[in-house]
Amino acid sequence: MRTIALYSIKGGVGKTATCVNLAYLAASEDARILLCDLDPQGASSFYFRIKANKKFNTKKLLKGLKEIDKNIKGTDYINLDLLPSKLSFRNMDLALDALKHSKTQLKTIFRDLRDDYDYLFLDCPPSISLISENVFYASDIILVPVIPTTLSVRTYDKLLKFFNKQGLDSSKIFAFFSMVEKRKNMHRDIISTMPSKEKKFLDTRIPYTSDVEKMGIYRDPLPEFQPRSPASLSYMDLWNEIKKFI
Repeated sequence: MRTIALYSIKGGVGKTATCVNLAYLAASEDARILLCDLDPQGASSFYFRIKANKKFNTKKLLKGLKEIDKNIKGTDYINLDLLPSKLSFRNMDLALDALKHSKTQLKTIFRDLRDDYDYLFLDCPPSISLISENVFYASDIILVPVIPTTLSVRTYDKLLKFFNKQGLDSSKIFAFFSMVEKRKNMHRDIISTMPSKEKKFLDTRIPYTSDVEKMGIYRDPLPEFQPRSPASLSYMDLWNEIKKFI
């Protein structure tokens, strides 16, 4: 099982939409997929029309495989399961901090899923926290959506500096430009200069389009209801590019 995290320090960069669409595309290729919604906002769970069991919470998630198995739910799509989010996940940092090996708890827990799934996708909350550090250790690939703006690029730089300072493996980080508007001079300028300065950017760019926003209306992955839209085709390109590194 390969673990792919969609992560950003900054919110509102297209992280959840990308996670949902990539998980859907991977499942459409007959891979066994589990999407774990770690964000207490629960956007991935919302897109798939799934609510967590009332008794599911952070404590039960951290108990491991037995409790996780009870709370994994099937989606409307073959090969694609979801572990839904709960608002109580907002306190996960505190729960992790109380445990031994607090930075590798999720890695240990998710390892027990390896016989059941080919890919584990993690939709992560925006921040640098103990949850984030768990994600960094647990993931094989960390995908970072970056809007081509000064602040979004700045948070990406902060992430790289954090990895270097903590001695983490930055080779698993792959950034890509998200919510791109070609008519904006700043977007064009940053896109033209960033890859030459930072080799960790993927070639695929996800355009800013109302089709992606409509995922919240249809509550479906974009390739399901608009398979030939420019954004859908970009997500397909992104998935094909990512597979080269898996």
